[in-house]
Amino acid sequence: MSDAGFSATRLERTRTAMQQFVETGDVAGCVTLVWRHGKIARVDTLGSSDSETLTPMTRDTLFRIASMTKPVTSVAALMLVEEGRIALDDPVSRWLPELANPKVLKDPAGPLERTEPARVPITLLDLLTHRAGFAYHFTAFGALADAYGNIFNGVDGSVDPGAWLNRVAELPLMFQPGTRWHYGISTDVLGALIQRISGLSLDAFLRTRIFEPLAMTDTGFVVPPEKLGRLSVAYAIDPVTRLRVVEDHPASSRFANPRRFQNGGGGLVSTADDYLRFARLLLGRGRLQGDADERACGPRLLSHRSVDLMRTNFLSRDQRRIPAFGQIVWGGQGFGLGLAIVDDPAQQRTLGYRSAGSFGWPGALGTNWFADPVENMIGIMLIQRRSVEPFPMAAVFERHLYDAIDD
Repeated sequence: MSDAGFSATRLERTRTAMQQFVETGDVAGCVTLVWRHGKIARVDTLGSSDSETLTPMTRDTLFRIASMTKPVTSVAALMLVEEGRIALDDPVSRWLPELANPKVLKDPAGPLERTEPARVPITLLDLLTHRAGFAYHFTAFGALADAYGNIFNGVDGSVDPGAWLNRVAELPLMFQPGTRWHYGISTDVLGALIQRISGLSLDAFLRTRIFEPLAMTDTGFVVPPEKLGRLSVAYAIDPVTRLRVVEDHPASSRFANPRRFQNGGGGLVSTADDYLRFARLLLGRGRLQGDADERACGPRLLSHRSVDLMRTNFLSRDQRRIPAFGQIVWGGQGFGLGLAIVDDPAQQRTLGYRSAGSFGWPGALGTNWFADPVENMIGIMLIQRRSVEPFPMAAVFERHLYDAIDD
């Protein structure tokens, strides 16, 4: 490994800071990886992947990356755009007739029967930018929140998205398509759209078009039996006791079910090294550049322009003023095609060190990554900790990385 322009002493503080979260019991363990200027500068494996057995965390530990799946699915959709099989402004109902006549709540917190017709169709761009009007159970209100709470229940018996889309079609949208950013199942619908257009399962499309070309050998929707021993236990924080409780265990994990629903919004399992290759693809504007000691480049998976669009803010000024997750998220960053992009570093709230143009998107189990084109740097932090309250570990990780830059 190389210092890659870091102060070794300062970079060591990253490990010390992460170790403190392990020692206090906030997390069972973590894997962090730092890449800069074509070199892996540091990898730390701390704590355990299972608090009961104290199985050591390793560099190839498998993590449920949750919404870090969304940028991957977004890349897959843009591949279809480049092939001319769909355009950004195309109504998705051409391929998803279940969504041909969506209804919209007159009051986002009101009863489900008080609706009006959607004024415009849902487009591919709406799905990519979370402006389709969909929600999650934790971003909806009242009766709609309860309905979204059941949207994924019982769908692990088949990879066919048809039955799931019928469920989605029964629910009204929270907002008129295209009018505002609202976090929800848009990228899961996007995954179903990819399946319909390509004629392949989402797993097969991602595997053949992205994972195999990038040599991401440990990434997929299902963990095969021979790899289950590497799958970390997933924990949630009990809202009453504030203690960690097991949410998903490898011995009974739904991620071992070969027929589980392939949700494009949050269903992948991966490793730090695998996701680094995907992040480098986006930092390299569509091609995995060779390492510092290599001259060869990987195949081009997307054009420069497609990746540039992913890394461009699509939200209007008024849309950025609307709070998300209970706060003004879009003061210093905007949202592109499956990615958040810093465009005003001085206005960042929680992650205030990223350069203009930096991008990424985290996962609900605490997984986090970012890529910074100014510093030519990627940081990845993988944990398995679900909590409804903000958790500062990723912000601490990034702050120490930026403080360690010494060139």
